[in-house]
Amino acid sequence: MKEYIYLLCPVVALIICQIIKFLVESIKNKKLDFERLLNGAGGMPSSHTTFSVALTMLIGYRIGFETPIFAVSLIFTCITLYDALGVRWESGKQAMAINLIFESIFKGDKKLGFKKLKEQLGHEPLEVLVGIFLGTTVAFLFNNFI
Repeated sequence: MKEYIYLLCPVVALIICQIIKFLVESIKNKKLDFERLLNGAGGMPSSHTTFSVALTMLIGYRIGFETPIFAVSLIFTCITLYDALGVRWESGKQAMAINLIFESIFKGDKKLGFKKLKEQLGHEPLEVLVGIFLGTTVAFLFNNFI
């Protein structure tokens, strides 16, 4: 199992994150939404962040924070964080605006074949911060106990 630790750690972190996201959304909406177990876009915590940070931190713990492979992983993690906070957040706001425009102009006419766009795409800073904490914690546990 140790030879697959760099794959296993981020996947376990992702699964834990999705379970937390499912529980948070189920409590918030007062109903079980099993789709959230498989759909990682948006919500608390950020699964993309958790996944990426878990790998990056495990590399740092195991191989070293001063190594080139840690630097490469950190760069890709920073791109992921930027995307979660910026690009996908803005895309979600654009989807919301398009949905409102469509609803106000066409009154949701189903004959047009327009399907409502998903609005929850990006993350708020707290959702990304919790993802960083979760990914770091899982990597720490893997480093010390597996």
